[in-house]
Amino acid sequence: MGTMRSQLEAIEKYCSDHTAKPPDLLEELERITHLQTLAPQMMTSHLQGRLISLISRLVSPRSILEIGTFTGYGALCLAEGLQTDGVLHTIEADPAYHHIAADFVQRSPYHDAIVLHQGDACQVIPTLESEFDLVYIDAAKREYQAYYDLVLPRLSNGGLILADNMLWSGKVLEDQLDEDARALKNFAEYVAADNRIDQLLLPIRDGLFICQRIT
Repeated sequence: MGTMRSQLEAIEKYCSDHTAKPPDLLEELERITHLQTLAPQMMTSHLQGRLISLISRLVSPRSILEIGTFTGYGALCLAEGLQTDGVLHTIEADPAYHHIAADFVQRSPYHDAIVLHQGDACQVIPTLESEFDLVYIDAAKREYQAYYDLVLPRLSNGGLILADNMLWSGKVLEDQLDEDARALKNFAEYVAADNRIDQLLLPIRDGLFICQRIT
């Protein structure tokens, strides 16, 4: 097991070494997140950040919703694809990270396009009037299905929902599931049965679900 883990880590490093570097501001944010938070592993990784940036640039969204801001790394990656007059709404339930996210958003080229919301996403989402072209879910795992049900009717035709941590460190495959793993597994099955959606689950980092509305 140790040898396999070492090989996977070496493969990820090799991929990271051959992937475009993030902007300097994101590298600084990564350092600050490791220094000032107790769970820096919650931050979007370099590889995943460049992937969601690429997806956003391919979609060229006018409106993005992020559920789970943390320190703002993912929001800044997603904002790289926004149209000139676009807007990104990002929601965080834990106020402990707001000062970091607010600082780095304000220092970014996208400070006028990113709106930070504090609170429960299930309560905040109904107050937003936008239709969304791109949604990124990376918050309370047991609420993924609730988030999905709230945003899907507001998702543009052809729009994307990205959901992070879908493998939950492989725990979704265990016989005895913890509550988060069970919720994620149920969510994956729920989406797979939804004929309004085409979905792709990628084993990138901790599992990235890419779902496109087709009807």
